[in-house]
Amino acid sequence: MSQWSQVQQLEIKFLEQVDQFYDDNFPMEIRHLLAQWIETQDWEAASNNEAMATILLQNLLIQVDEQLDRVSQEKNLLLIHNLKRIRKLLQGKYHGNPMHIAVIISNCLREERRILAAASMPVQGPLEKSLQNSVVSERQRNVEHKVSAIKNSAQMTDQDVKYLEDLQEEFDFRYKTIQSLEQSDKNSALIKQEMLALQAMLNTLDYKRKEVLSKIGRVIHEIDMLMSNMLTEELLDWKRRQQIACIGGPLHGGLDQLQNCFTLLAESLFQVRRQLEKLDELLTRLTYDGDPIPVQRPQLLEKVNFLLYNLFRNSFVVERQPCMPTHPQRPMVLKTLIQFTVKLRLLIKLPELNYQIRVKATIDKNVSTVSNRRFILCGTHMKAMNMDESANGSLSVEFRHLQPKEMKSSAGSKGNEGPHMVTEELHSISFETQVCLYGLTINLETSSLPVVMISNVSQLPNAWASIIWYNLSTNDPQNLSFFNNPPAATLSQLLEVLSWQFSSYVGRGLNSEQLNMLAEKLTVSYNDYQLSWAKFCKEHLPGKSFTFWVWLEAILDLIKKHILPLWIDGYIMGFVSKEKERILLKDKTPGTFLLRFSESNLGGITFTWVDQLENGDVTFHSVEPYNKGRLSALPFADILRDYKVIMADNVPENPLKYLYPDIPKDKAFGKHYSCQPNEVSKPSDGGGKGYVPSVFIPVSKILNDSTDPHSPSDLLPMSPSVYAVLREHLSPTVIETAYLFLASSPFSPTAN
Repeated sequence: MSQWSQVQQLEIKFLEQVDQFYDDNFPMEIRHLLAQWIETQDWEAASNNEAMATILLQNLLIQVDEQLDRVSQEKNLLLIHNLKRIRKLLQGKYHGNPMHIAVIISNCLREERRILAAASMPVQGPLEKSLQNSVVSERQRNVEHKVSAIKNSAQMTDQDVKYLEDLQEEFDFRYKTIQSLEQSDKNSALIKQEMLALQAMLNTLDYKRKEVLSKIGRVIHEIDMLMSNMLTEELLDWKRRQQIACIGGPLHGGLDQLQNCFTLLAESLFQVRRQLEKLDELLTRLTYDGDPIPVQRPQLLEKVNFLLYNLFRNSFVVERQPCMPTHPQRPMVLKTLIQFTVKLRLLIKLPELNYQIRVKATIDKNVSTVSNRRFILCGTHMKAMNMDESANGSLSVEFRHLQPKEMKSSAGSKGNEGPHMVTEELHSISFETQVCLYGLTINLETSSLPVVMISNVSQLPNAWASIIWYNLSTNDPQNLSFFNNPPAATLSQLLEVLSWQFSSYVGRGLNSEQLNMLAEKLTVSYNDYQLSWAKFCKEHLPGKSFTFWVWLEAILDLIKKHILPLWIDGYIMGFVSKEKERILLKDKTPGTFLLRFSESNLGGITFTWVDQLENGDVTFHSVEPYNKGRLSALPFADILRDYKVIMADNVPENPLKYLYPDIPKDKAFGKHYSCQPNEVSKPSDGGGKGYVPSVFIPVSKILNDSTDPHSPSDLLPMSPSVYAVLREHLSPTVIETAYLFLASSPFSPTAN
């Protein structure tokens, strides 16, 4: 089943998450129509290879054209219109930057895998539960309801101001009419009656002015209360969800809802501001003793301007944190002289602001004593916000060509740049701009989450560990001195984040049994719920030359590059101790095996199977761990298929029969096998001599008189037919230690 087919079968709550990351940058229509083709392309590799990305973009457009031809024959007018628009959009947006669409599609496919992994493992940890608290959802609904009520109140007050204006115009007209009469006419009884009516109108005017000012005051107070309490909490919650999502946690949403609330409040405040300006205009035409406008209006206007200032200041956010396109799953780790992207957004969407706001990016602007190292940003560091590049028309700007460069020290040398950069040192990227609207000027500034600078990709694992620990441990978005005294983390939260590393990076998170094994490696006691930064990333594991995080990162890299399909299928138990594997296997059918990651070798995977001796005793055998070097030469599924064991002088056989607990091996791994080992190639068309194909066969020797597993031999790459010939001429000991590539005829073991 294709990945897209699996996505479509998800529950609605997961489908809503999928909907969040499909927009005009990569429309969902294209994902749906070209699902199979898209999933067979290597978008991740293309995101780092411009030539490959160019070819993929061209092929994508060809695929869209083919779909256009198909729907044209079906006369599906709506789909024809949408596909033509999408093709034009893709051509225009990515023609000069094909790697950008490769990054986008790669990210979308990865996020789909991440959601599928979350859906298949519904157990939530403490962090995720805190982010999905029902109180938060209730507050979101209350905020939206109150914002809507405030908008209605402001509009109704508009009508009151209009009524007040009409009433004053009538009063002004009747008053001026009386003033224009001759003195003799003013003494008439009719005029005196008119004067009494005017006095009554003036009393009504006074009452209405007080009423309008009171309503304006209530609207301002409601906005103030909403901003001070619920809206501020909503924004802080969104920023916390963004922090968690950056380190692999659940996808965060809600920014569009916040934008709607911020925009409606801004519109209401500007509407109130216009109402106060109208009252000032009415004041210049008519005032009287006890007039409430000159007393109350200045205070109300000052409060409105103050609220507008705070609303704009809080609405300027980093929508997408700094990230190198080459490492989309490792945001906030930046390499010197390598471009990164970052996206800013103003949550107040007003057409008057389109292309009027220019944002400037700087680095370490407010840092004075935290670090001795200084960086500058090279590339385009000033751009205008606009509504054209975002799918929902939000006011945003994306910097795509920034790159950090370390400044030379005063002595003229390159500071600390080099392999010894400190990967716990935090830096900040700041953004500033100015909003000028309706006579109001507001200076805005925001900052990214702290970033870690590296000068070599080899530093990325430790730098990423720093990012994980920071965003796990603190809500403070700008504590650049955090690692001067890093706080401890709770074991339960850390294990949850570690599971996220697997779900976000390799498409499948960790279950409770796997997490328990990691907990045992991290701490000797389950009562020790606090874990130090040193224990996680600085101190070596007992008896090992590497830290816990280096060990775990090597496993992630191994899965990603060599055994990803097997991991996603859930067939790799992975994290299980030697003691636990024996407990699991001892009562199983001989030939039952499981796959686990090596605890003593970095980035190694091994398999252990159970066997039964002639006397009925159970024995266990584990092979030497396979690392990336050996797995680059031979796929792991093929190793499991072709693995042979020599028991003294017996005929070699594959001892692996059932994947734990009782899955037939070929049923579990059959779809991942490469070509069958016994297939014979045809002679070449050029008339040259044909060859019998040779196949890599992994072989180990186990002596019958041993109940404990010996150190296995290295792999013996040979075909079954060649191995049979060798057994006739060589002893098992010689075979065990030899590496032979042999292509022979049926009549002779001599190589051609």
